[in-house]
Amino acid sequence: MAAIQIKDLCKNFGKVKATIDLNLDIKDKEMVCFLGPSGCGKTTSLRMVAGLERPSSGTIHIGGKDVTNLSPRDRDIAMVFENYALYPQMTVFENIGFPLKVREESKEAIKEKVMKAAGILEIEELLNRNITQLSGGQKQRVAMGRAIVRDPAVFLMDEPISHLDAKLRAHMRGEIKRLQKDLGTTMIYVTHDQLEAMSMADRIAVMRFGVLQQFGTTDEVFNKPTNEFVAGFVGDPPMNFMDGSLVQEGGRSYIRGDNFSFEIPNEKSSIMKRAVSSGSIRLGIRPSHFEIVKEKTEQRCFPVEVYVSEPLGEIQIIDFIFGREKIKVVTNPDEKLGIGEKAWLKFAWEKALIFDAKTGIRIE
Repeated sequence: MAAIQIKDLCKNFGKVKATIDLNLDIKDKEMVCFLGPSGCGKTTSLRMVAGLERPSSGTIHIGGKDVTNLSPRDRDIAMVFENYALYPQMTVFENIGFPLKVREESKEAIKEKVMKAAGILEIEELLNRNITQLSGGQKQRVAMGRAIVRDPAVFLMDEPISHLDAKLRAHMRGEIKRLQKDLGTTMIYVTHDQLEAMSMADRIAVMRFGVLQQFGTTDEVFNKPTNEFVAGFVGDPPMNFMDGSLVQEGGRSYIRGDNFSFEIPNEKSSIMKRAVSSGSIRLGIRPSHFEIVKEKTEQRCFPVEVYVSEPLGEIQIIDFIFGREKIKVVTNPDEKLGIGEKAWLKFAWEKALIFDAKTGIRIE
């Protein structure tokens, strides 16, 4: 069993707090992504799990064993870095088998394990090549092969495909996910790319300024974000936000902004009154949750003007001007609207998310 328990983990670099009170319970054979912008603490947290950084406080358990103060070689982990860390003077075979050679395993055992890993990664024909003769994707497979032969309890990957081209990244996402499931090994994968995290992970740990914001499935972080940061960071194009105030008038509740006034359904109104710490809220609507109409059809409709459109083949992204804001809408490519053209946008309340403007917390 290779479950990982991270409890109250902190890491300070002088006055800089890189990781703050991180608590995670990662299941055996689970793939978890640490997701967040640069400087959020995800790589530092991974390096503490690997034993490359000593925590300022807190504990790390792998397979029920306290490894907080153990060296990397005693943790039964294998790590794949962004830069591969391969030996250019060695062949592919020698690079993959190097960890086994260090262990002083027999030549027969090394050959058997290297061939097995090469078969899994479909790089058998590359074994006699020099590393300098390989493409970026091939080098990444060699680095993964070197990790596989160690048969670790845990794989740790630090943005391993971030520098590959878009087509190869898409291919490698699927390959790494399938590999993790086939091997049945627990994996922590660090990335700043929310598409990578959402497409690969069983659960995602979203981090910001060293603090865990949310730990949940793709569905949870996308459809039920804990706060405004998670809602805006996860999703491409990102969520649209509209500033407004909670207003009571004539026994009814409204969200009002500079250019709009939307009546709130009764079932949401009572919850909002109790939950909003101030009168200010932010209405969040994903680009795919708008409908473009030619005229006002209902109360939740507001006028916009086309700023620019981006046809992307199967979809089209249109930027609309609404007051001082720009609103992104994902629609089908058949929607023909020119720059400066007027239209109306409407949305469904069940798709909208509401956040307390003061705390950033989503109001459920």
